[in-house]
Amino acid sequence: MNQIFQIAGALLILVAFSATQLNRMSPQSRIYLWLNLVGSVVLTVVAFVGEDWGFLMVEIVWAVFSAWGLLKGSSQGDAPAHV
Repeated sequence: MNQIFQIAGALLILVAFSATQLNRMSPQSRIYLWLNLVGSVVLTVVAFVGEDWGFLMVEIVWAVFSAWGLLKGSSQGDAPAHV
């Protein structure tokens, strides 16, 4: 079951990353930030349960910056997402 969550979280992050590399999504878009936030939160839980502290630290930072980007966008009038 743990593997399913790992794959799901990784896929969310990789879809967002791939879309930006293919110029299909802006890294400032809400969908990009949400995909990263949800994926990193899932992977944060997986890392915590598995006591994988280095992985946990990376995912916490990833989640914090994704959430910060979403909050920053909301406070600036939230420009439309570039999807």
